[in-house]
Amino acid sequence: MTQQTWDEVGGLLPHDEFRAASEAIVANIEQVIEGKTATVRLALAVLLAEGHLLIEDVPGVGKTKLAKALARSIDCSVRRIQFTPDLLPSDVTGVSVYNQETHDFEFRPGAVFANLVVGDEINRASPKTQSALLECMEERQVTVDGVTYQLQTPFMVIATQNPIEMEGTYPLPEAQRDRFTARIAMGYPDAGAELAMLDGHGATDPLNELRPVADATVVRQLIATVRQVHVADAVKQYAVDLVTATREAPDLRLGASPRATLQLLRTARAVAALEGRDYVLPDDLQVLAVPVLAHRIIPTADAQLARRTTDAIVSELVHRLPLPHDRKRSPYDTRPTQGNGRGPYEPRRP
Repeated sequence: MTQQTWDEVGGLLPHDEFRAASEAIVANIEQVIEGKTATVRLALAVLLAEGHLLIEDVPGVGKTKLAKALARSIDCSVRRIQFTPDLLPSDVTGVSVYNQETHDFEFRPGAVFANLVVGDEINRASPKTQSALLECMEERQVTVDGVTYQLQTPFMVIATQNPIEMEGTYPLPEAQRDRFTARIAMGYPDAGAELAMLDGHGATDPLNELRPVADATVVRQLIATVRQVHVADAVKQYAVDLVTATREAPDLRLGASPRATLQLLRTARAVAALEGRDYVLPDDLQVLAVPVLAHRIIPTADAQLARRTTDAIVSELVHRLPLPHDRKRSPYDTRPTQGNGRGPYEPRRP
C-alpha cells in the first residue's frame, strides 16, 4: 500500500488564508451544533494539533453529531465504527484473507484506514478490541501479520462515550485514555440555542445537507502552519511545571505523563493559531489544562471519597501555580535586556 505517512504535511498558509480556512470549518460545523463555539473550536484545535478527541457526556447532547459534523466538513475519507461487545480487533485494523485465485493472503484494511475515524460508544467494546487502537493512535500505523501499514494524513480518532449508563461497558484503561489529546463535554445548550435547534432540526437533519469546506490538502497545510507557532522558553517551562504539579499533588495517585506535556504544547500552538497569533501564551496552557490533563490523572481514594473530580483538582493546580512574570528578571523571562516593544512571549522579529 502506497500511502502518505503522517510526517508528510503540506506547505505553510499565509495568515489570512489560515484564518479563512479555519473559520470556514468552524462555521460549517455550527450549522449542526448550536451555541457551542468554544467546544467546536477546541475540537478543531485537536485536529490541527495532530491529536485525538474523546467526547464524554450524557446521551442526547450531540456527541456523535459533533464528530460527524467535523468529519463531513473536511473532504477526506471518513469511517464510523459502532463499538459493541462483539466487535473484533480485526474489524478495526483489518484482516488478511486467503485469495484462491492468487493462492496467497491479501490484506483487507479495516475501518481505521481513514483520515477521520469516528468511534461511537468506545467503552462498549471489550478491552481486547479497544487495544486495537493503541498502535494507530500513537504511531499512525497498523501492524497485521508482521506487516506494517502507514495511515494517511491527516489522521484523527474522535471517540464518544457515555459516563452515566455504565452497564455493559468497559472503562478505558490508562494507556488508552492517555492517547487522547483532549476530553471534552458537550453540556446542555442554553435556552436560546435549544430554541434555535428546534427551528433548524425540527423538520430535517442539517447534518444530511452539510457539505465539505476544506480537503485533506488544506488540513495538512493548516497542520504545517500550526507547527511553526512560536513557543518561548518561559512557556515551555510553565507547561513542564504544570504537568509536574499533577505528579506531586497529594490528591492524585497518578499524574500526567510526558506525552501529556507534549500534547498540551501542541494543542496550545493550535489554539494560538486559531486566535490569530503566531506565539503561545501561558493563558493558552491554562485554558487547555483541564481538557488535556484531567482525563489522564487518577485521584486517590480519599479524594474520591471527598467527591473531588479530576477537573476540580487540575483547576486548583492551575490556580496555585504562579505564572511567568517580569519582576527582577525572572529566569522565565526570554526578552532581551533592551526592550524592543514586543511582549515577553512573542518571537523575535528579524
